[in-house]
Amino acid sequence: MVGAVCHAPGAFKNVKFENGDSFVKGKNFTGFSNTEEEAVKLTDVVPFLLETELQNQGGHYSKTDDWGVHVVEDGLLITGQNPASSEKVAEKMISRLN
Repeated sequence: MVGAVCHAPGAFKNVKFENGDSFVKGKNFTGFSNTEEEAVKLTDVVPFLLETELQNQGGHYSKTDDWGVHVVEDGLLITGQNPASSEKVAEKMISRLN
């Protein structure tokens, strides 16, 4: 099981399978949105926009309103949009362990 919240799904950017496919290709996920990056004035600071980059790699990104709680489960991958989603991601992961 893998859990990632906010910018953490960016760690998947360079993860590839032996056949060259991106780890996120075909997966449903969320993470810090482009509009949240704009709101905190980091679009020109971060090396890439997570929402855009992982969509470009074939991932299926979804989000809710900025700063809202949003969690996406895809198999053993559990992602949260932003810090407000941390508790819900933890709860989902704990429930999977029980």
